[in-house]
Amino acid sequence: METKLTLRLNKRVIDRAKEYAHRHDVSLSKMIESYLDSVTEDKSAVTADITPLVKSLSGVINLNPDYDYKKDYAKFLTGKYK
Repeated sequence: METKLTLRLNKRVIDRAKEYAHRHDVSLSKMIESYLDSVTEDKSAVTADITPLVKSLSGVINLNPDYDYKKDYAKFLTGKYK
């Protein structure tokens, strides 16, 4: 259910917000609704569902327990950005 809301804001802020909304092809109402939804969302109730693809890939690679992936990645980056 949608309902109307009246806000009082600084004109410069409104103008900048309208320009931003126009550039991003979104309505100002939708932009404000998304913002209010994100700041009022109950973070404790949000759970991340693991997709079937991710579940199927879990445990596919068996690494040596003493493998240092950070050292290996640093070596890779050093070679890449030489």
